[in-house]
Amino acid sequence: MAWVFLLLAGCCEIGWPIGLKLGWTPQGIRWLWIVFAVACITASGALLLLAQREIPMGTAYAVWTGIGAVGAFLVGVWAFGDPASTIRFASVGLIVLGIVGLKMG
Repeated sequence: MAWVFLLLAGCCEIGWPIGLKLGWTPQGIRWLWIVFAVACITASGALLLLAQREIPMGTAYAVWTGIGAVGAFLVGVWAFGDPASTIRFASVGLIVLGIVGLKMG
Protein backbone atom coordinates (compact mmCIF):
# COMPACT_ATOMS: atom_id res chain seq x y z
CA MET A 1 0.00 0.00 0.00
CA ALA A 2 2.94 2.32 0.63
CA TRP A 3 3.83 2.37 -3.06
CA VAL A 4 0.24 3.29 -3.94
CA PHE A 5 0.45 6.19 -1.48
CA LEU A 6 3.75 7.23 -3.04
CA LEU A 7 2.37 7.14 -6.60
CA LEU A 8 -0.65 9.17 -5.54
CA ALA A 9 1.64 11.64 -3.76
CA GLY A 10 3.65 11.97 -6.97
CA CYS A 11 0.49 12.66 -8.96
CA CYS A 12 -0.47 15.38 -6.49
CA GLU A 13 3.06 16.73 -6.90
CA ILE A 14 2.22 17.28 -10.57
CA GLY A 15 -1.02 19.08 -9.68
CA TRP A 16 0.27 21.97 -7.65
CA PRO A 17 2.52 23.55 -10.31
CA ILE A 18 -0.42 23.34 -12.70
CA GLY A 19 -2.60 25.11 -10.14
CA LEU A 20 -0.01 27.82 -9.64
CA LYS A 21 0.47 28.26 -13.40
CA LEU A 22 -3.26 28.63 -13.99
CA GLY A 23 -3.87 30.59 -10.80
CA TRP A 24 -1.72 33.58 -11.68
CA THR A 25 -2.67 35.42 -14.86
CA PRO A 26 -2.13 38.92 -16.23
CA GLN A 27 -5.79 39.56 -15.31
CA GLY A 28 -5.10 38.68 -11.67
CA ILE A 29 -5.36 35.77 -9.28
CA ARG A 30 -7.73 32.92 -10.05
CA TRP A 31 -8.47 31.70 -6.54
CA LEU A 32 -9.92 28.31 -7.43
CA TRP A 33 -6.65 27.30 -9.08
CA ILE A 34 -4.65 28.59 -6.09
CA VAL A 35 -6.88 26.55 -3.76
CA PHE A 36 -6.34 23.55 -6.04
CA ALA A 37 -2.56 24.05 -5.78
CA VAL A 38 -2.69 24.26 -1.97
CA ALA A 39 -4.88 21.14 -1.81
CA CYS A 40 -2.42 19.25 -4.03
CA ILE A 41 0.54 20.36 -1.89
CA THR A 42 -1.24 19.24 1.26
CA ALA A 43 -2.35 15.90 -0.16
CA SER A 44 1.09 15.28 -1.63
CA GLY A 45 2.82 15.82 1.70
CA ALA A 46 0.30 13.72 3.62
CA LEU A 47 0.58 10.83 1.17
CA LEU A 48 4.39 11.03 1.26
CA LEU A 49 4.19 10.83 5.05
CA LEU A 50 2.15 7.63 4.79
CA ALA A 51 4.48 6.13 2.17
CA GLN A 52 7.60 6.80 4.26
CA ARG A 53 6.27 4.58 7.01
CA GLU A 54 7.36 1.59 4.89
CA ILE A 55 9.60 2.95 2.13
CA PRO A 56 13.07 4.29 3.01
CA MET A 57 13.04 8.09 3.19
CA GLY A 58 15.66 8.67 0.48
CA THR A 59 13.92 6.36 -1.97
CA ALA A 60 10.47 7.77 -1.23
CA TYR A 61 11.63 11.35 -1.59
CA ALA A 62 13.50 10.70 -4.83
CA VAL A 63 10.55 8.86 -6.38
CA TRP A 64 8.11 11.53 -5.18
CA THR A 65 10.09 14.43 -6.61
CA GLY A 66 10.92 12.45 -9.75
CA ILE A 67 7.27 11.76 -10.51
CA GLY A 68 6.52 15.43 -9.92
CA ALA A 69 9.40 16.66 -12.08
CA VAL A 70 8.76 14.28 -14.98
CA GLY A 71 5.01 14.77 -14.80
CA ALA A 72 5.23 18.56 -14.65
CA PHE A 73 7.66 18.51 -17.58
CA LEU A 74 5.31 16.38 -19.69
CA VAL A 75 2.24 18.46 -18.81
CA GLY A 76 4.21 21.62 -19.59
CA VAL A 77 5.13 20.32 -23.04
CA TRP A 78 1.69 18.92 -23.76
CA ALA A 79 -0.59 21.60 -22.32
CA PHE A 80 1.46 24.78 -22.08
CA GLY A 81 3.73 24.63 -25.11
CA ASP A 82 6.98 24.33 -23.16
CA PRO A 83 10.06 23.53 -25.29
CA ALA A 84 10.32 19.86 -26.30
CA SER A 85 13.92 19.47 -27.39
CA THR A 86 15.81 16.20 -27.56
CA ILE A 87 18.16 17.23 -24.75
CA ARG A 88 15.21 18.01 -22.47
CA PHE A 89 13.61 14.61 -23.12
CA ALA A 90 16.97 12.87 -22.65
CA SER A 91 17.43 14.66 -19.34
CA VAL A 92 13.98 13.57 -18.17
CA GLY A 93 14.92 10.04 -19.21
CA LEU A 94 17.92 10.24 -16.88
CA ILE A 95 15.62 11.21 -14.03
CA VAL A 96 13.47 8.15 -14.76
CA LEU A 97 16.57 5.92 -14.87
CA GLY A 98 17.63 7.27 -11.49
CA ILE A 99 14.23 6.50 -10.00
CA VAL A 100 14.28 2.97 -11.42
CA GLY A 101 17.80 2.49 -10.07
CA LEU A 102 16.71 3.54 -6.58
CA LYS A 103 13.75 1.16 -6.69
CA MET A 104 15.92 -1.72 -7.88
CA GLY A 105 18.65 -1.01 -5.31
